[in-house]
Amino acid sequence: MKERTIRSEVEKLRELKLLNTDNMGMYVTGDGKELLDQLSDIYQSIRGIPNLRKKLQDILQIKSIIIVPGDSGTNDLVLQEMGRSASRNLIESLEGNDIVGVTGGSTMAAFSDQVTSDTTFPKVTVIPARGGLGKELMSQANSVAAKVGKGLGAMYRLLYIPDGLEKEALEVLQSNDEIRQSLQLIDEMRILVFGIGRADVLASRRSLSEERISHLMGNGAVAEAFGHYFDIEGNDLWEYKTVGLSLETYKEIPQVIGVAGGADKAEAIIAISSIRKDITLIVDEAVGNRIVEILN
Repeated sequence: MKERTIRSEVEKLRELKLLNTDNMGMYVTGDGKELLDQLSDIYQSIRGIPNLRKKLQDILQIKSIIIVPGDSGTNDLVLQEMGRSASRNLIESLEGNDIVGVTGGSTMAAFSDQVTSDTTFPKVTVIPARGGLGKELMSQANSVAAKVGKGLGAMYRLLYIPDGLEKEALEVLQSNDEIRQSLQLIDEMRILVFGIGRADVLASRRSLSEERISHLMGNGAVAEAFGHYFDIEGNDLWEYKTVGLSLETYKEIPQVIGVAGGADKAEAIIAISSIRKDITLIVDEAVGNRIVEILN
């Protein structure tokens, strides 16, 4: 846009008391934020989001779907909005002495950055649902749990164990009271917020052998969750022994919120949606359209 056009638009917004300017720059007023909220449904309607949501609901047959306009694979602002949507959904779901589990990954790290609440939840406990995986500090489940706990004004616990651990080593570590208590809380969680991973990406992050990766891909593996690798129909192909949340426990958690975006996650989301139907999915428009393409 030309500078003259921008100045003209800014002046109109100032006259409407939707925008203010000062020495620090421009910012949206309270009235402006309220109007943006009111325009959200109209914007989504123009983008065809309600129609896309209905198509996905009919195809996947799951409890609830929230779609954020855009493509998080190419636009970080869309990823941030997905994080805000997940944060609102979590806060609306909290009750009393809830135990909330979170996983790691880049999407979950973005989610943790957006968790803020005017109300504090001092009796809620946030825990990492999995052990550590990979080398990126901020995307570790421990880091996500700590950030979410602070954002909610809640308690949080950490789990100082790598994701892949031999049974004998785990038995030794469980003699530590703090680790044993953290593992027990995982079995007692009421809410889980988790990212959905592609099978090939997670296999690579776990440094699986080329032979194992080739075998998984050859058998149609598209998704990984809780150490299990699934094909697009949700069939369990292989389990990598991990520390933390098990597939059996996942199926029993009262409320689960899955967050994933980018068209390349479509098959993984389809697979995870097949495992249990009473799940809330938060996705972006790009992957929503791709899911419709695949299943149609």
